[in-house]
Amino acid sequence: MRVPLTCGLSHAYEGFHLSDECRHGLANGVCDACFPKARPEVPVTPPSTRASRARTATLSRKAAAEASELDLGAQRVYHVTHLDNLASILADGLLKADAAGAAPAIDISSPHAREARRTITVDDEGNAVADYVPFFLSPTSTAWGSVRTGSVDPRLVTDASANDFVLLVSSVKAVADARSGESQLVISDRDATHPLARFAIAPDAGDRMLRRLNADLDSPSILEAEFLVKESVPFELVTVITVANDRARNTVKELLRGSAYNTRVAIHPPWFSAEVV
Repeated sequence: MRVPLTCGLSHAYEGFHLSDECRHGLANGVCDACFPKARPEVPVTPPSTRASRARTATLSRKAAAEASELDLGAQRVYHVTHLDNLASILADGLLKADAAGAAPAIDISSPHAREARRTITVDDEGNAVADYVPFFLSPTSTAWGSVRTGSVDPRLVTDASANDFVLLVSSVKAVADARSGESQLVISDRDATHPLARFAIAPDAGDRMLRRLNADLDSPSILEAEFLVKESVPFELVTVITVANDRARNTVKELLRGSAYNTRVAIHPPWFSAEVV
């Protein structure tokens, strides 16, 4: 039996807003094309071991300090789905959990993974992982990375190209403001079916877990972690639909024209590239 942490996710995040967007529809500073990262300087001579350790300690302290000041509401969350599933999602107006009746036209979860999520519980009340809509905390999560690179992953079964998927982007604040009550929001510190997964179920522990995940720059934990939302998520909480190319954007735009939504669609190829960084 899993022992949940004693607390979960705060519902009182203030001051979050989306900044102006670039020409690809992404927030300023996110797009690698419009805001290329500066090339790091390469030292002429390698630092000494003592200097390297000191620098590592300094970076760790800096990361911890930044995490303590992190605007948790601004943490973005990402739900991956196939383009062929988008029509039914828009028709329902909801992202549904597996146990709440989700019936994707293309399901990339393996039968083993589905069964595990239906049987593994997150709390003493018997709520299973499958009772929650899963989101990643990073657009370069390891499961999504397996789709992008075509790697073998026991959690997945798909031959589809990453370009045939969309990333539905929301935020901790958007979801937390729309939900209330314990067990509505859960954060796992790794894949939710992992034997060592720990769950934060109520406000304070969720805050602490998010800060810890963002503080450890060397840990892959945030690439495995999941943000879980009980039962369903209204589609109106999706702020951006991110796609790989013009073809996918045109498909999504056409689907949106026949729906009740006018969600922003952004092309961002780096999130769909096989070169996962």
